[in-house]
Amino acid sequence: MSNGSAPNKSPISFHFAAGLGSGILSAVLLQPADLLKTRVQQSGSSSLLATIRQISKSPNAIQSFWRGTLPSALRTGFGSAIYFTSLNALRQSVARSNLLRSIGVLEKGTIPTYSSALPKLSNLANLTTGAVARASAGFILMPMTIIKVRYESNLYAYKSIAGAGKDIFKTEGLRGFFSGFGATAMRDAPYAGLYVLFYEHLKKEFSMISQKVPVAGELPVSMKWSTSTSINFGSGVMAAGLATAITNPFDAIKTRIQLQPKKYLNMVHAARKMVREDGFKSLLDGLGLRMGRKAISSALAWTLYEELIRRAELAWTTPEQETQLSCKS
Repeated sequence: MSNGSAPNKSPISFHFAAGLGSGILSAVLLQPADLLKTRVQQSGSSSLLATIRQISKSPNAIQSFWRGTLPSALRTGFGSAIYFTSLNALRQSVARSNLLRSIGVLEKGTIPTYSSALPKLSNLANLTTGAVARASAGFILMPMTIIKVRYESNLYAYKSIAGAGKDIFKTEGLRGFFSGFGATAMRDAPYAGLYVLFYEHLKKEFSMISQKVPVAGELPVSMKWSTSTSINFGSGVMAAGLATAITNPFDAIKTRIQLQPKKYLNMVHAARKMVREDGFKSLLDGLGLRMGRKAISSALAWTLYEELIRRAELAWTTPEQETQLSCKS
C-alpha cells in the first residue's frame, strides 16, 4: 500500500480475498475458544472448567468443540473481507486528501516500512477509520452473527444455517436478526478503532527497536520477511489484548441479548439486569477466553493479510517506483 505519496496498486478484489482467507483461517482454528466464551457468557453461573467438562462428556466431544464452525467461518471470513476492504478504502481516501493532510490527519515525515501494509495516519485517523470500517462490516454481517452465537449456545438445537434463519424469522421477525446490534456496535467499533491505533503504534515502536533507529522517518524501506512478520504478529497480540480488555463488557451484554432477546430487552436493560442478578463480574464473563482468542485471531488475520498485500504490492512495483523508494530511504 501507499503512505499517501503513491497510488494504491493492489485491486479491491485482492484486499477482499486476503481478508476472506485470513478471517476463515482464524475462525476455524479458534472456534473452540469462541464456543467456550459463548457458553460461559450465556449464564452468570457457568464456569470455564464446568463448561469444558460438560462438552467433553458429549458423545462426539471433539466435534462438539467445533460446533458452529460454518456460521462462524462465514461470519468471520466475510466480516474480515468487508472490514479490510473498507478499511483500505477509507485509509487510502484519507491519505490522498489534501484537506485532511493539512489539518494533521496524516502522520508527517514518515516512510512506510515493509512491516506495514497500511498508510501512515495520525492516531485519531487510525482510531476513526478502524471504528467506521468495523461498525459497517458488523451491521452487514449481523444476521450471521446472531445465527453463529445461537449455534454455539446450548440453548438452541439448530441443525442448519437455513433452519436457524427460518426459526429466527418465524419467532422474532426481521428484527430478530439484529438483536443486540447496539451492544455489538459498542463493542466492535471501539475495539477495532483501538486495535488499529495500538497496532500501528506498536509496529512503529517495534520497527524502530529492531532497526535500532531513533527517528521513525529514518526507518529503511527494506525489512526481512521474518522480522516484519514477527513485528506484525507481536503487535497484533498486544493490541488485541488491550482493546479486548477495554470492550469486554459490551461483548458480554450483546451475548445475553442475542441469546435471550425477550429477557434482555436492550443494552441498558441487559447491563442493569446482569449486574443486579449476577453481579458486576458478569460484565467480565469470558474476558480471559476472549482476550486469548482475539489476540491470536487478530494477530493471525492481520499478519496474513498484511503479508499477502505487501508481497502483492512488491510484485506490482515497477523498477522506477523501487528506485524512487530507495532514494527516499
